[in-house]
Order: sequence, then C-alpha cells, then structure tokens
Amino acid sequence: MNDRERFLATVGFRKADRYPYWELGIWGQTYDRWLLEGLSEDELRGDWFRGEPKFARLDKRDFIPLNLGPVPGFEEKVISEDDRYVVFRDKWGRVRRGLKEGEAHGTRASMDTYIDFFVKDRESFRVFKKHFDPYDPRRYPKNWEELKRKWMNRDYPLYLTENCGFGGLYWNLRNMMGTVRLSTAFYKTPGLIHEILDFMVDFFTKATEKALREVEVDAFIFNEDFAYKGGPMISPKIFREFLLPRYEEMIKYLRDHGVKVVELDSDGNTEPLIPLIIEAGIDAHWPLEAASNMNPVTIRRKYGEELALYGGIDKRALAAGRKAIEREVSEKILPMVELGGYIPTVDHTIPPDVPLKNFLYYLELKRKIAEKYL
Repeated sequence: MNDRERFLATVGFRKADRYPYWELGIWGQTYDRWLLEGLSEDELRGDWFRGEPKFARLDKRDFIPLNLGPVPGFEEKVISEDDRYVVFRDKWGRVRRGLKEGEAHGTRASMDTYIDFFVKDRESFRVFKKHFDPYDPRRYPKNWEELKRKWMNRDYPLYLTENCGFGGLYWNLRNMMGTVRLSTAFYKTPGLIHEILDFMVDFFTKATEKALREVEVDAFIFNEDFAYKGGPMISPKIFREFLLPRYEEMIKYLRDHGVKVVELDSDGNTEPLIPLIIEAGIDAHWPLEAASNMNPVTIRRKYGEELALYGGIDKRALAAGRKAIEREVSEKILPMVELGGYIPTVDHTIPPDVPLKNFLYYLELKRKIAEKYL
C-alpha cells in the first residue's frame, strides 16, 4: 500500500498492510540535544508532520499552505524587553510575555504568558473581523498552480490546511478573547459568541472553497485544545449549544467537497466530550495525552469503531528508559493493533529530557510490531 491508501484504510477501520509511521515533532531544545548525541543536521531537519526528518523514516503527508489567520494582521511589535523577558503584540492583537532564556529554534523553555486580547465586546469584534476577508489573494500561495499539479497524482494524504492553519471553533474564540474572558462570555454575552462563530464558519467556507473545488483533499484537522489535565474547559452543554451545530455544518461542507477524514486535536482530558465529538461526525481524535489519562485502549473499548485514535504514547516513558518504553508499547500499541483504527505516536512533541537512543529504541519497537502483522 502507498501512504495515502494506508492512512485512509487505517482511519476507516479497514485492513491495511501496517499502521502509518507518524510522529508529531520535537522541541527546539530536543533538536540541539540530538545533534550533540550524534544526528546530523541533514538527518534531523524538516517538518515532522510531512515526514521529512530522514532518520525517523516516517510516512509522508502534505498540507495545503492556506493563510487562514488575520490578514494583514495586527502590527507586531515589541512593547518592552529586558535580559530575561520580552513583551510583545502578535498578529492576532494579543499582548504576550515570553521567556527568552533557553529559547531554541523558535521553542521557548515555557509557554508565553498572555496579558491581553483584542476582542472584548461586539465593537472590538467588528474591528477585528476586518482582518478576515476570505477572498484576500494573500490567503493562497503564489505557486498555487504548481502545487495543484504536484498533488494531482500523489500517493500520500493531503490535508486542507497546515496543522493549526485554521485552528478550530474554540481555538479561534480563545485567540480573540482569551480563556478567562471566553469562559464567562458563554454565559454573559452568548449572542456575541454565536455571532463570532457564525462569522468564522462563513469565513472558513468562503476561504477554502477554491482549494476544495480545485484539489482532491483527503483530510482536515480541527485544532481545539479545549481541555486540561482534569477535564474539558467547556461543559457538554456549552459544546452542544455553541460548537456542535457549527461542527455539523462545517463537516457537511467538507464531506460535500470530498474530504474523507475529519480529525479533532486537543490536549488534556476530553473524555466527557467524546460522545459529542462522535455525534458531530468527527472521524479521528488525537494526541491522547497520557498525563491526562487518555488511554487509547480504554477509549477504544468504550466507543468501538465510532472514532479512530492517534497518539497516546507517554512522552515521560521515553525519558524513563527501555523498560518503561517496552511497557508503554506492549500495553498500548499491541492491543490497539488488534482493535484497529489506530496510529501510534508520542502524545505530543518530544521534550529535551528524552535521549536520542531512547527515541530510536521506541521507533524500533514500533516498527517490529508493524512488521509482525504484515
């Protein structure tokens, strides 16, 4: 099977020659560590989602590079800076404080602190949405015709946008308002939230229609991150009222344009929302964060073939050593091979406490299991 056939068969719970070889990536600090531990730049560089790092021998995917963020975006500028921190405004109009110490290849040693967000009320949203003209020609790459020809006879899956290229419904609300203001806005100003969501659905369909009309697309990702370790940041009631109707509308639009696989990405424990995720028509859920008790075996046994699953391999086990890696692989990947509809990956990008030799051992075990079932 080629990479495209294998992906579609796996997610569709059909027989495949093996599961796809995917991983989500590494921190910039991990990149530097693994160079010191023996990899060359040529072996390590590249986009993990596209399968580019040579040493990992991953399957290929590709992503249409649409620009679905604010265009032209707010003026990005540094507000203040000292030896340790920088405070700046980003293209979403957010004010952030970032830790400079330990930064490597664009990865900070800790997440930024978000100080302020642009959308505070209906009037500020009216200003904000001027940056979301769906027909702005800058949303499509300049070499669009060349890319279309490249994708015409491909043997690998193609996604409608880059990972996090559109985000998702909650994701975009949070980018505009921030977690705290958004959490209260569902109750205090529900009309505004409905207005923003309707606008974003309309924007998405208008901005992507050309791509879906001119290219055969296999998959799309809703990136949401609407959960934390203890559970979701929204209730099932909020999900049903605000998100579910828009998911259903967008997924129908995607299906009508031939998109076969719709995925939902969220860290944290999303389990209370899984029945609604299935009801919305989502095909696959990832990355199944182990620290949040998102065990793929448990979820599969509860929901059967209603939802394909990716991820779930505890990054902490890769740091702990061979015995921990063997236990993680045997307890999760082995049973999931039998149950089907599963793509094993580490449950997020790999932090710098993971030695290269441990990651290589994990890849070796994963390949041995796949080859056993050929």
